[in-house]
Amino acid sequence: MIEIEPSKKLNKLPPYLFTKINILKAEAYAKNLDVIDLGMGNPDLPTPTHIVDRLCDTVKHHKNTHRYPQAKGMPKFRRAVSEWMARRFGVELDPANEILSLIGSKEGIAHLCFAYLNPGDYVLVCDPAYPVHFNGVALAGAKIYSMPLLEKNNFLPDFTKIPEKTAQKAKIMFLNYPNNPTAAVVDDNNFWKEAIKFCKKYNILLVSDNAYSELTFGDYCAPSIFEFAGAKDVALEFHSFSKTFNMAGWRLGWVCGAKKLLYPLEKFKSFLDYGSPTFMQLAAVAALNGPQDCVRELAAVYERRMKKMVAGLSKIGWRVKETKATMYVWAGLPDCLKKQGSLKVAEDLLKETGVVISPGAGFGKHGEGYARMSLVTHDSRFHDALLRINKFTKNAKECK
Repeated sequence: MIEIEPSKKLNKLPPYLFTKINILKAEAYAKNLDVIDLGMGNPDLPTPTHIVDRLCDTVKHHKNTHRYPQAKGMPKFRRAVSEWMARRFGVELDPANEILSLIGSKEGIAHLCFAYLNPGDYVLVCDPAYPVHFNGVALAGAKIYSMPLLEKNNFLPDFTKIPEKTAQKAKIMFLNYPNNPTAAVVDDNNFWKEAIKFCKKYNILLVSDNAYSELTFGDYCAPSIFEFAGAKDVALEFHSFSKTFNMAGWRLGWVCGAKKLLYPLEKFKSFLDYGSPTFMQLAAVAALNGPQDCVRELAAVYERRMKKMVAGLSKIGWRVKETKATMYVWAGLPDCLKKQGSLKVAEDLLKETGVVISPGAGFGKHGEGYARMSLVTHDSRFHDALLRINKFTKNAKECK
């Protein structure tokens, strides 16, 4: 076998968080442990029937949709996105030039980094963050400046803490609200106005990862960055079908914004892929144009699960509050477990009880001391998960 070194950029990446968790999960299954998986944000509920029916009908009866798709997305798809953005946010977008289909927003964000960044460029990334926000930067050879998301600041970055020299060198800023992993939301829209103002001042591309805009609870309604004046001059916004319509395995999303800002990613992708299959884009059109009751019903499921987990975890010493959005609970480790670190706690919890959680440290330095729990198993299983977490916490020698 030949000996050949992979890219130095690849070697700089830490082990992917979910890879290690999946190895431990496989070992647990091999031991016939009853696994309750609250790790990856992988929706457990089915894709709505009308979307699946459209896919099946298209695959069976429209042979042309099996051919190579248009890389930027078929016109009907982009038009449906434009109309949905107008209905949902009151935002007007030109479907011909201001919308680009993606093979999932994760792919789009990673490739945006390659399209824009040169080695040595600086990128402002929240910490903790969805891993592709910092991994995409690392793979592009750029440098990360971490913006801490602290509980005392409601898990929002403080733009005034960014050094002047760093701001002058920065090329991209990533923001993600509703947030993964913390489940934080922006209650004061002045935050978005300040972000736009900051990025205009320093000539920074503002990337809004809005994958959880529809998974909101109660009266809270997440905005689009484009609802705020001046955003078109500095911002791109990413959306995903994965969470909104339970289409995670379909790998489909979009990015929108001004033609000039969107073009580098469009050009990069035209050399790299052919875009999402046409039959899937047509099913996505059915999702966007069809009944939206399924989306509100899904959000209600996550809200119910969230309340159950928050109430149960609070009783056994985990620091956690009710949230207004997403499919996650961001739980502070009990004081007695903090010294172990979030990775050790997650490993031991899985090995001893079969409950899978994501260690906060996997999302960044400031995620240490926390764990993310995804609300992606049958409602009846949360009671069992809480019983096991309670037993694990009580039995930990540090907690006795």
